[in-house]
Amino acid sequence: MNELQELRTGPRFARKWYSVIEVADQLGYGLSKTKLLIATGQIRSLKDGGHRRILPEWVDEYVARRVAEACA
Repeated sequence: MNELQELRTGPRFARKWYSVIEVADQLGYGLSKTKLLIATGQIRSLKDGGHRRILPEWVDEYVARRVAEACA
């Protein structure tokens, strides 16, 4: 992105966390399954006001565990 484009659109920031629906989309799961994984602690999350938030590394941890289970 050149300087002129950045002035028009503003700086781009890396996402610090994801919503439940974003994680569901990333994993290719439905919203209900993702909420179940969060409720059972298989995917870590935190409560931010009225919303659940998931750090990118927590999604990576879940995926790594699933891969390790599949390879065992």
